[in-house]
Parts: sequence; C-alpha cells; structure tokens
Amino acid sequence: MELSLRERQKERRRTEIYQAAIALFKECGFDNTTASEIAEASGVSRGTFFNYYPYKEAVLLDYGSAVVQRLQAEAEVQLAAGKAPLEALYDVWNLLADENTRERDLFPPLAYEVMNPNPERAGAAYRALQLSRVVEVILTPVQQAGELRSDLSLARISNLIADTYLLVALRWSAYGTGRSLHDELRLSLDLLLSGALKR
Repeated sequence: MELSLRERQKERRRTEIYQAAIALFKECGFDNTTASEIAEASGVSRGTFFNYYPYKEAVLLDYGSAVVQRLQAEAEVQLAAGKAPLEALYDVWNLLADENTRERDLFPPLAYEVMNPNPERAGAAYRALQLSRVVEVILTPVQQAGELRSDLSLARISNLIADTYLLVALRWSAYGTGRSLHDELRLSLDLLLSGALKR
C-alpha cells in the first residue's frame, strides 16, 4: 500500500531526526548529547523531537533494529546459498562484532534499555532488538536435522544465545577485556553451542 504524502513527510522527518541524532552521538557521545541539540541539528522543535522519539534512547532502538534486520537478511541469503547453518551463525556473530567494535560507544546505552527498570521501555527495547529471532532462523535447519537437544525448545536456545551475546558485548563495550570482541563472542558461542548440540 502506497503511503500518503503526510505519511511520507513524517517518515522523512523521522529519518532526518534519526540521522542527526546518530551523527551527534558519534561526534559528542551519547551522554553528552541532549534532545534539544538533536532537535536543533535536525531543524525541528524540541517538542517535535519528542513526538517522534519519546526519550533519547528510543533513537538507539531504531539503530539496533536496523542492525538486526541487516543481520537477518544476511543470514537468510547465506542459508539460501547453501552455507552450513553454524557457519552462517558464526558469520553473523562476526558481523555483530564488527558493528559493535565500530560503534562501541553506542552499545552500552542501547543494551541498558533492554534492562531498563521501566517495563514499557524494556519491552520496547526487546521488541526492537529481536536478535533471538535471527538465531532461531539460522538454527531451524539444525533442529530439523535432529542435531539440537530436544529437552530445550529452539526459542529457548535462541534466547540464551542472544542474551549471552548482549551481556558479553556489553561487558566488552563498557569495560574492555584483553581480547577482541570477535574473540570474546566466538568463545561464548563455542561454549553455548557445545551445550546446545547433541553429542
């Protein structure tokens, strides 16, 4: 269905606000950027900013959602091309590590939203960041081949893998470790898969 002119204008304005906000977050840091500065940079009033994004962190949910959508598209392309599912999962994890390494300062406030004590905000973050769905898409053929444990559901295994990614990447982004994020994520995925696959 084609969008009306008004809807297209709203989408364009949201995109402009989003792009201005992300540029400021990268230039000045998330914590140092105010809603007023985002509004000014995108040529709208502060009130208009809040019409599109009810709180500053909501901008990051759009960013995270776009990353997850790209990952799912990549996973589906790889699986359709015949790549082994576990290889595709490691490839997706490497793409995540690339993104988090490149945008290291954006990740902690994004991850904290998933754990926000406000249930509405935590719910919005969970719905925006459906990484477990990407994992489930990749592991579905593994389950169909009878290679996953049968005492845990595919959804539970996928959630555990996605949740572990979140915590490992958050710890690395906020505090750093002696290893690269690629190595940290590969190590955690190795460990999780060793418990999820049938022996």
